[in-house]
Amino acid sequence: MFVRRLGKVDEPQPVRTRERLGEALVARGLLSREQLERALDYQRRTGDRLGRILIALGYVRRQQLYQVLAELWGYPFVDLLCEPLDLHLARRFDPETLVQRRCFPVRVQGSEVWIATAEPPSRELEEFVQAVLGPVRVRPLVTTEWDIDHAIRRVFRDVVLDRASLGLYFRNPDESARQVLVRWQKILLWCVIAGLVFSLLVAPRLTAIVISAVVNGAMFAYVVFRFVVAMVGAQHEHVQAIQDDEVRALRDDELPMYTVLVPVYREANVVGHLIENLRRLDYPHSKLEILLLIEEDDVETLHAAKAARPPETVTFIVVPDGVPKTKPKACNVGLLFARGEFLTIYDAEDRPDPDQLKKAVVAFRKGPPELVCVQAALNYYNATENLLTRMFTLEYSDWFDYVLTGLDRLRLPIPLGGTSNHFRVDRLRELGGWDPFNVTEDADLGIRAAAHGYRVGVINSTTWEEANTRVGNWIRQRSRWIKGYLQTLLVHSRHPVRLVRTAGLRNTLAFILLIGGAPFAFLSLIPLWSLTLVWVITRTHAFDILFPPLVLYISLFNLLIGNGLMIYLGMMAGFKRRRYELIPFALLNPFYWVLHSIAAYKAVWQLITKPFYWEKTQHGLSRYLQSRPVAEHTS
Repeated sequence: MFVRRLGKVDEPQPVRTRERLGEALVARGLLSREQLERALDYQRRTGDRLGRILIALGYVRRQQLYQVLAELWGYPFVDLLCEPLDLHLARRFDPETLVQRRCFPVRVQGSEVWIATAEPPSRELEEFVQAVLGPVRVRPLVTTEWDIDHAIRRVFRDVVLDRASLGLYFRNPDESARQVLVRWQKILLWCVIAGLVFSLLVAPRLTAIVISAVVNGAMFAYVVFRFVVAMVGAQHEHVQAIQDDEVRALRDDELPMYTVLVPVYREANVVGHLIENLRRLDYPHSKLEILLLIEEDDVETLHAAKAARPPETVTFIVVPDGVPKTKPKACNVGLLFARGEFLTIYDAEDRPDPDQLKKAVVAFRKGPPELVCVQAALNYYNATENLLTRMFTLEYSDWFDYVLTGLDRLRLPIPLGGTSNHFRVDRLRELGGWDPFNVTEDADLGIRAAAHGYRVGVINSTTWEEANTRVGNWIRQRSRWIKGYLQTLLVHSRHPVRLVRTAGLRNTLAFILLIGGAPFAFLSLIPLWSLTLVWVITRTHAFDILFPPLVLYISLFNLLIGNGLMIYLGMMAGFKRRRYELIPFALLNPFYWVLHSIAAYKAVWQLITKPFYWEKTQHGLSRYLQSRPVAEHTS
């Protein structure tokens, strides 16, 4: 009945039939009458295709469905995993176009070109093929979407890898972190170093005063900016960007296709939990495309993911092995195969609020045309596990609940978090996707969007993650983040005049204070505290020359008021989520900053020695991994 290897059997002629898909599946014993009725009811509610619904509900296997569709459409079915492919023919087409059109060229047979398609064959398919190959006769074949994606990854492996790794660099080298410093930045750096050495030799006292003034002044500016932004966010603490009524008002038949990218690497111990968490998403499963991005050499995670028996809506995308081996490169591969109108990213340990996708849809529909992305809040389900997780949770609560909200209200650039950012797919492709050479690709993309005149917003939804429970693991993660901030600062300051013209002076200054201020503050912490400690112990007046009155007042503000403000923000962070038991730990914030400082020095060293190295964060270490859901914490 079905054709597996073309050319080995006589091909049936197209025979058109009026038989409906559901009835055909029931007649062949592949679907029960009760299942068909449930699927038809689902279709009336969502307006989606019956075939996609049957696959999403798990009633019919994908290949069985398309074999029946091949009969109904009157064309042969082809299994692209078994069928020899004409590589020369296939590579005359663009792989991204083949993904979007759901077709793949198989071979030339006489005067015909055989084209496998997962869509009903049409005149449009013929015109597309003829636009590439010229006046040829097109012979449609039927196959699954999964077969098409697999064939594209197999035949275009080098193209997929090049576009994922170097697409942004070839499109605009100035927006890529592949080159750490451009020529003028190198010249400026050496001039600054030479100038400091010369000044210290010629006028050591004056040079020391200038350095002290610059460091303390920059620290003062960062602390004030950070506090003001957080307080603006706090003013809107109880303002919900998306109301529950707006979510309930959404009709399933009006919802678009949504792609979820899940990059995983060495995550065999948590991938089962991940799939279970994604099952809880409150979104029509037939309109949900989940792409599990697994590195080519990570066989263990692939086997664990298969063993978890994910639903048919989950597709495994094997990411070609190559340099750099980073999360953004994997996401670029996923973007190539994404078919949704909107797209989001979740990490392996994430537990997103079930209605998060719907809130993002509402936000995009309410927002202006230039809204390219909305960021959900991140927080931790194992907040009380130890001292480190408590400090980490307070920090994240302050950042996502107050700082990002303040940036949104002030219409300033928002550096994205690594997960739960929701994009318009067309605008994301227009921006060039993620920079695989930037180890905080999320923050970079948020700033790049602002530089192109787009906006990033926030939504009142939370994704629960696993906080680092071990100091070494925390430092590895934090040093990568700080290194990425430094990369982002260097990349987007390559053309300062152009940046001011496109993003505006206000946004440019905010970008410098936010992205450059944090690493600078962390790097300054240990030297400043060391000077203070030596002065307290020795009571020497040798340091008096570094601190003339104005500099001394700013320095004292940073030491006393600045640390007090950061402690206050930490305390305030515990109130919004009603985690009052965490509030006293905000008093330890200055000591938590010491860990940041250690991570910052490691980040600088790695920026010099191995700028693109992605330091992996281990997940699945928390004893709370099997804990009950965290629905009692409201966002």
